[in-house]
Parts: sequence; C-alpha cells; structure tokens
Amino acid sequence: MLPISVFIIAKNESDRIHQPINSVKGWVEEIIVIDSGSTDATVKTAEALGARVLYNPWPGYGLQKRFAEDQCKNRWLMNIDADEEITPALKAEIHGLFKSGEPPEAGFTFRIRDLLPGEPKLSRFAHTNYVLRLYNREKGRFSDSPVHDSVIVTGGSTRILNAPVLHRSYRSWAHVVEKMNFYSTMQAENLQKKGVSFATTRMLVEIPFAFFKDYILRGYILRGRRGFINAVLYSFGRFLRIAKYLELKSNK
Repeated sequence: MLPISVFIIAKNESDRIHQPINSVKGWVEEIIVIDSGSTDATVKTAEALGARVLYNPWPGYGLQKRFAEDQCKNRWLMNIDADEEITPALKAEIHGLFKSGEPPEAGFTFRIRDLLPGEPKLSRFAHTNYVLRLYNREKGRFSDSPVHDSVIVTGGSTRILNAPVLHRSYRSWAHVVEKMNFYSTMQAENLQKKGVSFATTRMLVEIPFAFFKDYILRGYILRGRRGFINAVLYSFGRFLRIAKYLELKSNK
C-alpha cells in the first residue's frame, strides 16, 4: 500500500463510480468519496467497494476539493474524478515514485486523455490535458475557485508522468449538452463576480473561434464524426457562457 489518500468528488455517478475506485483499490491507503447529494446508488456502490463516503453540500469545484483534502489522513494526496480511471501503466509509474520512500517533488502532473461517447478504446489522436493530480499537501492545495479546480503549488518542483489517465467525460451527446448548460451558468456567474467586461459583438466570433480551437488546434479533426460533433458542441458551450453572462449583466 502506498501512503496516498485518493479523493473523488461525485454526484449521481452510480453507473461509473466503480471505475475510478477499482483503478486505485488495493494499492493506496485511503479512498474517500465526497458526495454532494446523490439520489441514485452512488453512495451505496462506493461504500461497497471500500471507499469512505462523506456528504458535503455543493460549494463549487475548487471548494469541494478543498473540503476533500481536509478529510484525508496522508501527506500525499491524489485526486481523480468520477469519470476517470488510472491505467495499469500509470499505477506502475506511481509505484516507482515511492520505491525508495516519498518522492522529493511537490507534485506530479497527469496526462488526462479523453474518450468521446461511443469510443471503444483510447484513440492515438485523443486530446490530452495536463493536470497536477498527485501532490504533497504540505506544498500545494486546490484553489478556492467555484468554477476552476487546479492545485496551486507553493513550494517545490513538479514533473509530468508518462502514462495516461482515461477520461470518459460524457456518457452520451445528450450528457454533453446537460453538462454544458450547468457549467456555462457557473462560468457566467464567475465572470460577473470578477467584473469581466465583454462587448456584445463577442458573440459573433465566439463560435467560429472556439470551433477552430477545438477542431483544428486540439486535433479533433482527426477523430472523425465524433470529433466534429464534439467541436460543434464545445463551440456552442463557449457561446452559451457569453450569452448567459451578458444576460446577467443586463439584468443588474
């Protein structure tokens, strides 16, 4: 067992909470699930798999992960989301880090690689996000942003691990739209809180610019039909964020 506490935030994830838990079960000392009010079998499933489940009302992404950090017993923390899975190759790589005791680095960045709805296996063209997910709590902590959930390192070095994390963000294209609607509302409220200013004309360019970024720059053009659908929905989500922000601004 490695001296690592794994924490997962979740709500209504009963159909897939087993994937992140099983991917770390048996080789980390502690698995904690922070549930924000599931109405399905998420809690029951997680507990049956050996995780300790705690309830905390939803305060936002960064704050929920901060709450999770405070529940962990170990110095080394690893955060994975309910739609992610640690691969066997990454498990072996993490074991290597602790082979001679705790590593000297402040933290380690994971390669989060996405599977689009219906993809049976990881595409060699899969988009990769680089996110710090394994860290020494004495040298880093999650930000308190309600929208963004990133670890802020306050001391020490970090490095990127080679093996991937599988990311099944969406169950279906309908689920994409559902998450987009929820997340764009939070983004708009956060923009209003920060006092960011956008011209109304921003709406005219948001969709084409966002589509180009996702489809061309991120390489979804190489993912066939699924890649095109993803880019269209991504660009609409970015547009929706601006539209909702301007609505909030006009209602002040």
